[in-house]
Amino acid sequence: MEHEVFVPVQAERLREALADPVRVARAVPGLQQDAGTPPVSGRLKVRVGGHTITYRGTVRVTARDDGSYAVEGDAAEARGPGTVKLALALTLTPSDGGTTVTITGTTTADGRVADLPPDAVSATTDRLLNRFVENLAEAPETPQSAAEREPEREPEPEKPGPEAEVEPAPEAEPSALFEEEEQAPPAPSRVNREDAVAEAAHARRTMIGRSAEEVDHAPPRGRYAPVPAPETADARATLRWAAPAAAVALASAIAVTRALRKRR
Repeated sequence: MEHEVFVPVQAERLREALADPVRVARAVPGLQQDAGTPPVSGRLKVRVGGHTITYRGTVRVTARDDGSYAVEGDAAEARGPGTVKLALALTLTPSDGGTTVTITGTTTADGRVADLPPDAVSATTDRLLNRFVENLAEAPETPQSAAEREPEREPEPEKPGPEAEVEPAPEAEPSALFEEEEQAPPAPSRVNREDAVAEAAHARRTMIGRSAEEVDHAPPRGRYAPVPAPETADARATLRWAAPAAAVALASAIAVTRALRKRR
């Protein structure tokens, strides 16, 4: 293959990026690095036409004496027997307003990608190379820029020292007018609730097996039973003195009768 990409940056920036494996790994579009592996290794999803193929492999970038760079890589399908091998050469040529990157080399592939149309495979390869070079041309991330992206933390409140004296807040003066608090109605006691439940159960038991007419005419029971009228104190006092008075009158009548008989 032979492909050219123009980027509006100086060649020195691209050389610095190619010399740093971490920046090379970040420049590979869609690369998911695996923990504990070399910097430029991991999984890469490639979309060719309407098909998506996931590869797992490694890429190595080496500087040559003539100023070009050799890019070698090999990968295998994550779900399949297909493999891909590439051997590329990157040449940086300064031009007006930037740098032209010329990419030449060969690639060999088998498996699923070999069955796809060559035009779709070529278009996908050109798109990946363009994005790779453009990502290399981006400015490197500095600690200052990383700190700017982090959200600012709110400063923690200063703790008073051991010698600092904290003045107590002044107590609020009592108001001259006091409003009476409304007393909440007393909650029903547990005994009342138990009595109500027992009365309801008794009423249900008495209604079972009885006709509707009997239930309608049956006198109410429990809390709904009629309350007899209370007896007044005057009636009780009258009954209390009526009995002795009747006894005295009866005794007097008997005494008078006996006296009359004796005179006759």
